[in-house]
Amino acid sequence: MDPRVTDTRIRLVRNDTGPQIQLTLTNEATGAAIDLSGATATMHFKSVTTGTVVFSRALSIPALTATQGIAIVVWGATDLNQTAGDYDGEVEVVFSTGMRQTVYDVLKFRLREQFA
Repeated sequence: MDPRVTDTRIRLVRNDTGPQIQLTLTNEATGAAIDLSGATATMHFKSVTTGTVVFSRALSIPALTATQGIAIVVWGATDLNQTAGDYDGEVEVVFSTGMRQTVYDVLKFRLREQFA
């Protein structure tokens, strides 16, 4: 691997339920935080190898930081019980008006096996 290339994948271990991942959603044009008050957000977790969405997880949007665009990935008990490999995460937001917006940038994950 070229040492000048940085792997930007979020590294996870199979069967874990942490770490929680905090996302800050911003307007690409202005850099301003997107107000998530009253919104719901979901992350779809897709295997790069098979192209299949293996699960979708509702994100937590804390009321105190919703205006700052903060959403948190809180893994479910079996979410990371997947085959080791590379995965993509797509975040979709549904605002209180009913407008649906998918975040253009894709989250990149690498999942490895547990030792024991």
